[in-house]
Amino acid sequence: MQEKLLYEYAVIRYVPRVEREEFLNVGIILFCKQQRSVKMRWHINKAKLQSLAPEADVSELEAYLHAFSATAHGDKSGGPMAQEDAASRFRWLTAVRSSALQTSRPHPGFCADTENAIERLMEELVL
Repeated sequence: MQEKLLYEYAVIRYVPRVEREEFLNVGIILFCKQQRSVKMRWHINKAKLQSLAPEADVSELEAYLHAFSATAHGDKSGGPMAQEDAASRFRWLTAVRSSALQTSRPHPGFCADTENAIERLMEELVL
């Protein structure tokens, strides 16, 4: 029997006008302490984005998501925080903030394979 892994995940949200508190789910960030890893996937549904925020700059949002991803995956281009351990990166990225890119509160789950878990979460919550 395969070992079940405890993971935490948060939904990444684009909030074009913070004062309105409207958002579009654009990604998932997943942390597994046992694997010492952070995974992140993102996708922008441009039709939904256009209906929510016609003035949104897609290339700017993509740049934000690339930077978020670099930090999540520990890439040097993610800056000093990207050099921290997986738990610290996940906690920093999921901290409450008032910006265009926010996350939900972290939620726990169990899985046998974190790669399948993040793909399932993407299907259910973003795509």
